[in-house]
Amino acid sequence: MNRFITLAAGVAAMTAAASGCGSSGTTASATPTASTNAPTTAAGSAAPSRSVATVKTASSPFGQILVDGSGRTLYLFKADTGTTSTCNGSCTQNWPPQTTTGAPDSSGVTASLVGTTTRSDSSTQVTYNGHPLYYFFKDTKPGETNGQGVNAFGASWYVVGPSGDAITSPASASASPSAGSTGGGGY
Repeated sequence: MNRFITLAAGVAAMTAAASGCGSSGTTASATPTASTNAPTTAAGSAAPSRSVATVKTASSPFGQILVDGSGRTLYLFKADTGTTSTCNGSCTQNWPPQTTTGAPDSSGVTASLVGTTTRSDSSTQVTYNGHPLYYFFKDTKPGETNGQGVNAFGASWYVVGPSGDAITSPASASASPSAGSTGGGGY
């Protein structure tokens, strides 16, 4: 009887170990990238994971801006040329690209301005009016705009208006401070 129990326990342990070694859902890439593994923000929350992306608008201290489906602020990088992202490597740790696995959902924005581009790591990044879109790692909850006006990685980062252009004007004085910081400064 003891031999049977020992054998059963051994089989159960081997089954558990084998299931842990099975498919983990990771991609074939040997080196993880920021767009396939969600980077962690300063507060420890993960940036949005890779799925079908949403682009919509929300009110902010800068007026109407682009946000994702969760209300997280989207930014453009002035160093980008056309739809080609120049934010790669360590840049993506601070400015994770908004990626998608299919055609982005365009809820309440001009659908013809929503597009995609292929990044250097072969992931698909969402674009708006030809600008690749990014998150800022210090925006830890919806409505924050801590990346507004930050000059990093060779150029400035700005929130994006519904027209698809960078909003470079200061925040409205009547804006609620709980909606997020007006950015600036380094990290």
